[in-house]
Amino acid sequence: MTDHPAPAAQTEPLRFETDRGASRSIWIAVALVVALIGWMGSGIIFPGEAPAAETAAEDPPPPSVMVTRSAAEPVTLSFRAEGQALPDRDTDVIAETAGTVIEMPFAKGDRVAPGDLLARLNSSRAEAALAQARAQRLNAQREFDNATQLFDRGVATRDRLSEARAALATAEADVASAEEAMENLVVEAPFAGRIETLPASQGEYVQSGSTIARIVDNDPLTVAIQVPQQALSRISEGQTAQVNFITGQTREGRVSFVGAAAASETRTFLTEIEVTNPGGEIPAGISAQVTIPTGDATAHRVTPSIISLDESGQLGVKTVEDGHVAFYPIEIVKTEIDSVWVTGLVEQAEIITVGQGFVRDGEEVRSQHAEGETQEDTESSAIPQALAEDQP
Repeated sequence: MTDHPAPAAQTEPLRFETDRGASRSIWIAVALVVALIGWMGSGIIFPGEAPAAETAAEDPPPPSVMVTRSAAEPVTLSFRAEGQALPDRDTDVIAETAGTVIEMPFAKGDRVAPGDLLARLNSSRAEAALAQARAQRLNAQREFDNATQLFDRGVATRDRLSEARAALATAEADVASAEEAMENLVVEAPFAGRIETLPASQGEYVQSGSTIARIVDNDPLTVAIQVPQQALSRISEGQTAQVNFITGQTREGRVSFVGAAAASETRTFLTEIEVTNPGGEIPAGISAQVTIPTGDATAHRVTPSIISLDESGQLGVKTVEDGHVAFYPIEIVKTEIDSVWVTGLVEQAEIITVGQGFVRDGEEVRSQHAEGETQEDTESSAIPQALAEDQP
């Protein structure tokens, strides 16, 4: 009997069962998506209230400026220029003959009068020359007298008489020259003044043409200035002038000369002011400021900081009239240390002192004015504020 193997037991197929909690996260995500979509769609299905209408923009108020009241005042116009004080006369006294200095009674710095002796030269050579010239003249005179007598008797010719006359004239010229040389041995002061330098000294031999002394006359002084061609018509001879010297001294002078031809380099005219200087108290060569009154005008006194330019480059001042900016072209007629006088404004004006750089001609503005303050107080307090407003 054949044994058959017993049939193997049948194997059951594998089965995977899903965990009941594994799908929970998926359902939560789906629910969130549905809720989000519903919330986003709620604005369409249930629209909210319409936003309030935007408030209409209001027009900005006009800019504010500070003003000061200014009234025109009479002012004396003047021309000012820097100049130099020059002596009335400044001369080198020259020796007109050669010789040794034997006498010099004055020293450097002394004052002399016209004709005072400055130096005396040795006269020995000049005296000998004069004696020789006189002897030659005497001899020539005798020759001329003899020639004249012989000519009158018909013995001498006219040519001999002419030669004798010529020799006599030459001898007389030599005598005159020798006498002049004797006079030139004495060197005198040509005018009153102060001895500024004494190049020569006693015992020194000087040549003809050497400088013996330099004399300066400081009374009166002449202050030389240059006047530009624009102001020449306002300057004339005889006008009074105030001269302030750099030493602090002040003198009143008179215009003594106005040039008729301009300097080619500067187009200015030389003008001289004569100033009395008794005793030479003010030295020559120092600087001076000259002020010449040239007339009167009615002008406003303002600070330079409020002057501005219009679009064409014209200098002017901005004022407020009926709540609007008004620009007035001006002309500067006088300058001072901290202010200027200008013409071109109305007699009574409200001048903008703060904010003039931010407004234009014709623009509406609001003006503020500190009552009870003078023009100087208003402007001095306004300038720092303006500087602060200009800072970024």
